[in-house]
Amino acid sequence: MLYLLVSFFVAAVVTLMVIHSSRSHAHLSADADLSGPQKFHATPVPRIGGTGMFTGLVCCVGVAALTHRPDWKLGALLLVCGLPAFGAGLVEDFTKRVSPGKRLLATAISAGLGIWLLGATITKTDVPGLDLLVSTAVGAWIATVFTVAGVANSVNIIDGFNGLSSMCVSLMLLVFAYVAYQVGDLPLTLWALAGVGAALGFFVWNFPAGLIFLGDGGAYFLGFYLAEIGILLIARNPDVSPLFPLMVCIYPVFETVFSIYRRKVVRSVPPGLPDGIHLHSLIYRRLMRWAIGARDARQMTRRNSMTAPYLWMLCITSLLPALAFWDSTPMIAACMLLFGLTYVALYRRIVRFKTPKWLVVTR
Repeated sequence: MLYLLVSFFVAAVVTLMVIHSSRSHAHLSADADLSGPQKFHATPVPRIGGTGMFTGLVCCVGVAALTHRPDWKLGALLLVCGLPAFGAGLVEDFTKRVSPGKRLLATAISAGLGIWLLGATITKTDVPGLDLLVSTAVGAWIATVFTVAGVANSVNIIDGFNGLSSMCVSLMLLVFAYVAYQVGDLPLTLWALAGVGAALGFFVWNFPAGLIFLGDGGAYFLGFYLAEIGILLIARNPDVSPLFPLMVCIYPVFETVFSIYRRKVVRSVPPGLPDGIHLHSLIYRRLMRWAIGARDARQMTRRNSMTAPYLWMLCITSLLPALAFWDSTPMIAACMLLFGLTYVALYRRIVRFKTPKWLVVTR
């Protein structure tokens, strides 16, 4: 618990200091664009919440090293590998000039460092055809880099509402920590918990009031950290199903895949083009607008914060079967299929949702 508490306390304090000093750096750090399709806040907010999380994990590594814990090197290497992803995102948060392609490239470099320094490589998938690909060194490297970059990007995609991505990633890391403990991988358990502490240290200031945002630096780093813990878990522990980490991350990953399909196939627009019809966006625009209605700043913040719990529940529906079947590839594959069908059915339901006429009249 020491790692969790240290990372939580430091992340919470540093994040508070960033919020308190925001007037002095708001011209660089604040998200002042309130008109984009994925903008759901009423006033400019600093978007460098990743600094608190990263600092919390750095201090956690320092405490582990000073107390002569042998696993401090694992935490230090995780942070070294994550620097390109975090740095590119942070530069974008300050300058607004780093393209999505360059951010993904930086995350791919982080994944490459993870392969080199940590041995975090996907060498087995239990999927016919893919196993043949990852049986070669080059194929395994390509699959690993693609997976890490994909998960990091997916976490960034769901980072649209107060508390959504940070709580979802905290829950996912808790599941990784539990399974790592079950298979006796204590170092990975501790660093998964350290990640939980860092994310929650940010969460307490982000939810429900939205005093600070993760930003691209925080989202890409958090996604990288999540992916690396998952890949290390299956690389170090053959008893864990290779599909287990994907099941844990299936909500943001499926959101990303479905968004690409929706844009490229259904709407015939570039897959990277931002839009406001993600599942979380629709819940905010339709369900929360129906429930709360008002458009003043206070009520918009309330609508924002009330959106995330619905998606937390969706995330949990993937985590419970992952916990139950972490060592069974066939069961996890079946649960992934069921999750995909559930997601599509829920999406279609919300797309067709209309505000009752009697409510429009009374308001």
